[in-house]
Amino acid sequence: MIITRKALPRRTFLKGVGATVALPLLDTMSPVLRDTPAEPGARLFIGYVPNGVIMDKWTPTTEGRGFELPSTLAPLQPFQDQLTVISGLAREPMFPLPGEGTGDHVRAAAAFLTGVHPKKTEGPDIQGGVSMDQIAAQQIGQGTQLSSLELCLDPNELIGACEAGWSCAYANTLSWRNPTTPLPMENQPRAVFERLFGDADDTSQAAREARLREDRSILDSVLREIGSFRRTLGESDRDKITQYLDAIRDIERRIQLAEAQGDVELPELVRPTGGIPDTFAEHARLMFDLQVLAFQTDMTRVITFMMSREVSPRTYPELGIPDPHHGLSHHGNRPGQMEKLRQVNVHHVEQFAYFLDRLRSTPDGDGTLLDNMLALYGCGISDGNQHLHTNLPILLAGGAGGRLQGGRHIRVEEETPLTNLQLSMLDKIGVATERLGDSSGQLTHLSEV
Repeated sequence: MIITRKALPRRTFLKGVGATVALPLLDTMSPVLRDTPAEPGARLFIGYVPNGVIMDKWTPTTEGRGFELPSTLAPLQPFQDQLTVISGLAREPMFPLPGEGTGDHVRAAAAFLTGVHPKKTEGPDIQGGVSMDQIAAQQIGQGTQLSSLELCLDPNELIGACEAGWSCAYANTLSWRNPTTPLPMENQPRAVFERLFGDADDTSQAAREARLREDRSILDSVLREIGSFRRTLGESDRDKITQYLDAIRDIERRIQLAEAQGDVELPELVRPTGGIPDTFAEHARLMFDLQVLAFQTDMTRVITFMMSREVSPRTYPELGIPDPHHGLSHHGNRPGQMEKLRQVNVHHVEQFAYFLDRLRSTPDGDGTLLDNMLALYGCGISDGNQHLHTNLPILLAGGAGGRLQGGRHIRVEEETPLTNLQLSMLDKIGVATERLGDSSGQLTHLSEV
């Protein structure tokens, strides 16, 4: 049987006044329609949390399959079959050189994805390395509108010295395009939304302000074209379009609500300025929803997300914890402070679990976004009380398009470079590179599929 009907390109856009809307993966994007689904692209997600964790509440007590998730990771139980916890990894470049003194937090962030010891400076002469996400973006991101997306939740405009002689530039991001160019991270949901769905051909302030003055959804300007386009689709694709547009409208509504609440005073909470939701969880979930849409529409295939910055003073009054996060990490082995830190750790993992659930519920080719995702979640510090960079809290989630088998707790040889794992991750998503920072080779453990 020969199919003569042309397939839609993978990145198809509907365009209206001041708005461009990318479409999700549809059956009709396949050359042979429903018989051969369109090929989903590899996706890479990096999620970072700061200040270390309570390691005995993070680390499973048994290795291999059938391990029991400890309390901090318990929210991930529904995804355990696509979860790989890896113990024993270390990051040598995060430790101080002779005479450097403190700076463990900024080094943890700067070296997390580069494996390169940053140069100690408070000035503009910063120097690090190329981060793994940017290596991936150079290869799998060139066919998308955004080669990569760098996001965060904390304010990202800190300047000067953030930790005893170390530039804040090292703490503001995880992503480095080259050794002297750290990439800024965006924490404003509205800015992320407009970057994803604003008109690529007309980025003038006047066009965006006109749309906002009329107080309409960004999708209203393309509804007529969507209506005619939808009539050409099969029932399955029409349902996908409806679900997708509903999700976009819901996110835009939540952003507008957050902006309207921007002047509400929040006691005991270090609140970022602008249109930021009231709580950490609301902000994180809104940003995660935007990331799901970015992956779903193939606007980008590489996202780095700093859920909180190192040395973060953020408090969590919604958890009944008024103590700053960084202060809690220096708990001095006091049980009460350690329990508060554990609750913060769990709260972070709960938001990551929300993201995994959204990925798992989003179709992608023959599977879901989670099936085709390779996600790294972790921190550059294990024990924040001692500033340790050994036995780091690291886990992987997703199936990497069938190239990664989950449901395992792997313990590697002590002080194995974290870059060995990251090198293996790049290989799993089809990114060819021989070395990353201080890597000494790939992890053989991940070859078992």
